[in-house]
Order: sequence, then structure tokens, then C-alpha cells
Amino acid sequence: MNDPAITIARPEAGESGLRYPRVLLKLSGEALAGDKGFGFDFARLTFFCQQIKEVIDLGARVGLVIGGGNIVRGAQLAKFGMDRVGADYMGMLGTVINALALQDQLEKLGVDTRVMTAIRMEELAEPYIRRRAMRHLEQGRLVLFAAGTGNPYFSTDTAAVLRGIQMKADVIIKATSVDGVYSADPKKDPNAVKYETVSFRDVMLGELAVMDQTAITLCKENSLPLIVLNTHTPGAIARAVRGENVGTFVS
Repeated sequence: MNDPAITIARPEAGESGLRYPRVLLKLSGEALAGDKGFGFDFARLTFFCQQIKEVIDLGARVGLVIGGGNIVRGAQLAKFGMDRVGADYMGMLGTVINALALQDQLEKLGVDTRVMTAIRMEELAEPYIRRRAMRHLEQGRLVLFAAGTGNPYFSTDTAAVLRGIQMKADVIIKATSVDGVYSADPKKDPNAVKYETVSFRDVMLGELAVMDQTAITLCKENSLPLIVLNTHTPGAIARAVRGENVGTFVS
């Protein structure tokens, strides 16, 4: 695996001042729960929306995929004996709830948004149609992609990468509870080493806890870089979009 001291050159900002004019942001559902572990911590929800608005105000085009872990996790329900397909659909519905909550708070901040779902539910949101989603981004709207891929057995990480590829995103930004990619879980191993940069190959070979293997493989095959950063750090997402060294750069 690459030595953490050996850095892979990160791309520099373009003429617009943004290194990544089009971004797919992946946010975990658990982040919305804060310390509660379930449901919504509205102070955290507002904080995240402010961070997203900061990126929009820079002129970036943003798509967002939100997890559903603060509501329900299909994989966990399956472990308790529930049918995996039905459990995964329940998890997809949890992501729709989260997307609607984010939409409400973002629009209160003046951000023009659209929720698009992989499972049709027109009373709540638009069905996902790629060309329509592209048009929303071109018009400066933030698009929240909900219900994952619309298929069981696929994580929201995989959904995020898939939507990023389809939207021709310049980067995937995964906002997590840690400030990058480590050689081990830094919450459990005090000797874990943080990587400033790392390759997709090393992530897969080392089984580093970044995204699931399907998502990482999609990134690698489509040469779509990934930035992993701390979702709780103010301004971190905006700094990453500008091309500053934030978190871990995976390419």
C-alpha cells in the first residue's frame, strides 16, 4: 500500500476558482441523527444544510445522495430474519424521508431543490429521469437523489457513485464521521494511520472502510475521484470543492 508520506498530486482549481464545478455529495443518514442515534437532530440538520448552501453559493452544481441509517437499515433488519428484499425497500423509503427533510431545510435557506426518487412516488417527488436531473443541475438547482438505485442489495454508496457517473460529476465527496481514510478504524485503533492520498487499488486490496467494493470498483472503472472528509468540520466541503487539501483524496 502507498506510504502515507507519499502524496498523489491533487488536481488544482480551474479558472472559476472551483476545482470541481460539478459534485456528487454522499451524506450518511446517521449524521442527521446527531448523538441521538435515531431520527433527526434539527441542529445538525440545519448545520449540514448550511454547509451545502455554502457550496451552492460558490457556483458549484450539486447532487446529493443521503443514506437512511437514522430511520432504518435494510441489512440490519435482514439479520433479524426479515426478508432482505423487503428490508432493503424499507431502507430506501428511509432515504426518501431524509431527502424530504433536507429539502425542507435547504429551501428555508433559499436553496432551489428537487427530490428525485428511483421508486416512483409522484405525490412526493419527481421520478428519476437522467435528462431531467441534468437539466435541474444546469439550472443551478440542487438535486437530492433518493431511494438508492431502486434495487435491493445495493448500498447508497453505490447509488451515489452511479448517480455521480450519470450526472458527469467531477468528484464524489463522502462526508463521514472521521476526517479521512485510515489504515484501521481510528475510533478503535489509536495507531491507525491517516492517508492523505490513496489509490482505489489499495483501498480494495486493503479492504479499507471507505465505500463498499461495488462503489469503489465503479469509481475506479470510470476514473471518478473520491474525497472522504469529516462532515462535522465547518467549511470542509466547500474547501474540498475549491481544491484545497481536505480529508483523503482517492483516485
